[in-house]
Amino acid sequence: MIKRFYTFLFVLISFFASAQTPQMADTFREEGKIYVVISVIGIVFIALVFFLIYLERKVKKLEEELSQKSEVKS
Repeated sequence: MIKRFYTFLFVLISFFASAQTPQMADTFREEGKIYVVISVIGIVFIALVFFLIYLERKVKKLEEELSQKSEVKS
């Protein structure tokens, strides 16, 4: 009984979600601001990628130092 209720609920939600058109995206597209939004998202994504690369290098360096210290103690 509960599975049927959840199934009905998800179908109902997906029906209403697909029935609406994204008005904000259409407005941005009409005014030419969609390129600004896409550019900002792209810049944030690229910044996150570079930050993760930076962190990975730092972690790798710390792991190497830690392994060297453990080898010296042994």
